[in-house]
Amino acid sequence: MRLDFIRPLYDRPGPFASVYLDTDRTAAPVVTVLPRRWAALKERLIASGAPAAVLRPIEEHVLESVHGSPGLAIIAEGGEIVLCEPLPVPPRRETARWSPLPHVMPLLAQRREEVPHLEVLADRTGGDVIVVAGGRRRELLIEEAVEGRIQKTGEGGWAQYNLEREVEETWRRNAAAVAAAVDREAAAIGAELIVLAGDPKARALVADHLGKESKKRLTIAEHGSRAPGAERCHFRAEVERACAEWNARRKAELLEAYAAGPYATGLQETARALRERRVQTVLLRDEPSSTATVWIGPEPDQLSTDRSELVVWGVADPVEDRADAALARAIAATNAELWFVDEIESPDGVAAVLRF
Repeated sequence: MRLDFIRPLYDRPGPFASVYLDTDRTAAPVVTVLPRRWAALKERLIASGAPAAVLRPIEEHVLESVHGSPGLAIIAEGGEIVLCEPLPVPPRRETARWSPLPHVMPLLAQRREEVPHLEVLADRTGGDVIVVAGGRRRELLIEEAVEGRIQKTGEGGWAQYNLEREVEETWRRNAAAVAAAVDREAAAIGAELIVLAGDPKARALVADHLGKESKKRLTIAEHGSRAPGAERCHFRAEVERACAEWNARRKAELLEAYAAGPYATGLQETARALRERRVQTVLLRDEPSSTATVWIGPEPDQLSTDRSELVVWGVADPVEDRADAALARAIAATNAELWFVDEIESPDGVAAVLRF
């Protein structure tokens, strides 16, 4: 998982209010339960020293907005909300934290390793291209504006051959337009997967027109249609299966790379490697109950389990914060990746695959 989407948070000086709220509507009417849930979290933030100016925009958003998701992650700083993201499931624990760094790890853990990918449904008139990256879905409608028939009539006669050639040329041009959009969007997001479904003839034409890099990442799905009212649940299941298989392969590759080295084991070694910008991927055992802390400085790569080490590095006044918050900041700033693993051979559940 790349953390580019949280990098702008660290341009702000902090401190930050981080809130993870259960907005599930099934247990009780949200209009009555949300104020109670927010009141409990607000009390904890006030006790931690959060000022009213920081809490006000959070409260307005929580109480005045209509929440269609089961959970909500909000991070505020300096009197404004700087990150607000719906959660696909309620947070594993409701959280309210006032701290030097934003508490992003619960959000990252629920996102997990989202595979940047494209979902493509094609027919002979064009295609729907869904771009999935950075926790967002963006849908594009691709329909080439060409004059021409799209259906073969089977009328026969001397003109039939020319009519069929006209129809097939229209199909080809529409497929080429879809393929061009797929190539462009895949390159823009660094797509790892392209899942293509739809009309078999159009699907084949689009696949033929894809560029070399897109073809390497192509998976053909058997279900899925652009027809009005068509059910897409089977297509979604195939997309999810393809993403899960890619994740499993990638995680196995990373664990093999960690075993082979070069690697860092443990929080202190990993922190030092992050400071030296040698980390390719941090491997983290997901432990919501972890209370591990480190010392940090104002720069993203200034973190250590040893306060005196940071002083030697020139940090005049190190402060203490959650280890996972400091790791997330350093990972984002050094263009490394974060992957959650079930188990890792490390005493504190932190390790890293190194670039060198």
